[in-house]
Amino acid sequence: LWLWLCVCCCPARGLRIHEYLYFQVLSPGDIRYIFTATPAKDFGGVFNTRYDQIHLVPADPPEACGELNNGVFIQDQIALVERGGCSFLSKTRVIQEHGGRAVIIADNAYDNDSFYIEMIQDSSRRTADIPALFLLGRDGYMIRRSLEQHGLPWAVISIPVNVTSIPTYEMMQPPWTFW
Repeated sequence: LWLWLCVCCCPARGLRIHEYLYFQVLSPGDIRYIFTATPAKDFGGVFNTRYDQIHLVPADPPEACGELNNGVFIQDQIALVERGGCSFLSKTRVIQEHGGRAVIIADNAYDNDSFYIEMIQDSSRRTADIPALFLLGRDGYMIRRSLEQHGLPWAVISIPVNVTSIPTYEMMQPPWTFW
């Protein structure tokens, strides 16, 4: 299993268990960090496969609430989507319908570098089979910004990453995120 349980103390909620999943950007090199994401609470699949090199393709349009202009590039890859416009489940289903292996939904609050949103099922009774992960807004913004600066259509990532096997001093974490 590639999910790790972490216990954190949330002031308003008391002691709570969070599942975190980690992925590493391999390219472009200026964002070659290990990022933390949280899986959807009650919908979507799980990672049964480790992808050593897979494309992380920003959806066009970013909110992925309908037909995608770059859907052909999402086929067999992982989509980077922005929060807003429709439910988390709707976004996940759009990516699944375009043949994506998983979706990473980044918060649309670009300054969010610490608050994880709990992604839950909407009231539609629909389902999704691919994994859906939530990413901090700052992380999503920095990944998209780097791709734009380099003129790249996607990043290359490794997912999931077992961080328990990496010595703490070797963990390449984003410098803008508090760990």
